[in-house]
Amino acid sequence: MKPSGLNVLVIDENRIRAAIIEEGLRDAGYDQITVIDEMRGLARRIADLNPDVIVIDLENPNRDMLESFFQISRAVKRPIAMFVDKSDEASIEAAVDAGVSAYIVDGLKQERVRPILKMAISRFNAFSRLNRELEETRGELENRKLIDRAKGLLMRSRGLSEDAAYALLRRTAMNQNRKIVEIAQSLLTAASLLDPGAEE
Repeated sequence: MKPSGLNVLVIDENRIRAAIIEEGLRDAGYDQITVIDEMRGLARRIADLNPDVIVIDLENPNRDMLESFFQISRAVKRPIAMFVDKSDEASIEAAVDAGVSAYIVDGLKQERVRPILKMAISRFNAFSRLNRELEETRGELENRKLIDRAKGLLMRSRGLSEDAAYALLRRTAMNQNRKIVEIAQSLLTAASLLDPGAEE
């Protein structure tokens, strides 16, 4: 997406520093920029604005302020570039754990805003892609476990081989125009209703 197509939210209590970021963004081709300088009700305002990217600038953040921003970061699932004047290892680790895409210490310079924002977006997209793949893999593993349990149930109750049990699940799924995992889940649910120990 071109810079001009992105909706960028700048969060900064210091209007002078916010102006530096905003000017750097405009010079870099971003034209949909919203600046928030009031921290009350921030999470709701972020949800209402639904930005594509968030830039947070904190002059002298204390631990409570950082933690509240990290909670927001976990909730909004957007690329976040955070500029701070000073930091420590614990804050950096907390930022990474919270999903902050770029955590820049003492680096607020107008000419650096664009490359840092581009890096934050790229890092966020890569991290999101990895998370999606991980969730898909977990889902596939759970589905595989359900199918294996259903096969085991069929093998015990009907005296089928593993291949025959899978073929029966597959044929039933095709006949009902459903997924094999749905048939497996239905079979396990029915078995647990008829005999609570049957699917173990």
